[in-house]
Amino acid sequence: MASRISGKTRVNWLIDAAVFFTGLAAALSGVYFLYFPSGHDSAAVLFTRSAWDDIHTWGGVLMIVAVVLHLAFHWSWIKMMSKRLFKAACGEHACMSRGAKINLAVDGVIAVCFILTAVSGLYFLFGPSGGYQGGRNPNWDVTFIFSRTTWDVIHTWAGTILIIAAVVHFAIHWLWVKKVTAKFFKSLLPQTSTRPAAMSH
Repeated sequence: MASRISGKTRVNWLIDAAVFFTGLAAALSGVYFLYFPSGHDSAAVLFTRSAWDDIHTWGGVLMIVAVVLHLAFHWSWIKMMSKRLFKAACGEHACMSRGAKINLAVDGVIAVCFILTAVSGLYFLFGPSGGYQGGRNPNWDVTFIFSRTTWDVIHTWAGTILIIAAVVHFAIHWLWVKKVTAKFFKSLLPQTSTRPAAMSH
């Protein structure tokens, strides 16, 4: 019989997979631009610079959508952990294991870096000509809270730290990922009946 998986776990896995693959697209394209900044217009690694630009832009946009869904799905957990953290900060008794504290710290870093990366990315997306770091028109400079150069630095380093923190998060939850992924794909296999075949007379 194929392994069973609950509907809630299935939806959770699909959302997490969307976050993973869109994040991977944004991260790989971000690393490309980190090593080949705007002065290397002819640099082509697997794809052209323009293709990497599109991958980074739309991978980032889809990642934002997937993360919003992820937060909505885990909203009850977020509220519960926030209450426990608030109680601990106020000196009230709130038992929390060392593993939970590490997980919460990593999630906090991911949340802050994601917000900074997303906001700075949207700044560049909606700027003149759009594109990664104003890629198609790198000389424009519209001040919105910060200058373009500052937003560039924020986007680069918040994105870099986000990638590192996401890898740590993935490692922490690796056993869950492996277990649920195996169950998810097994559940897609045709169901086989466990009833014994009727005896012919």
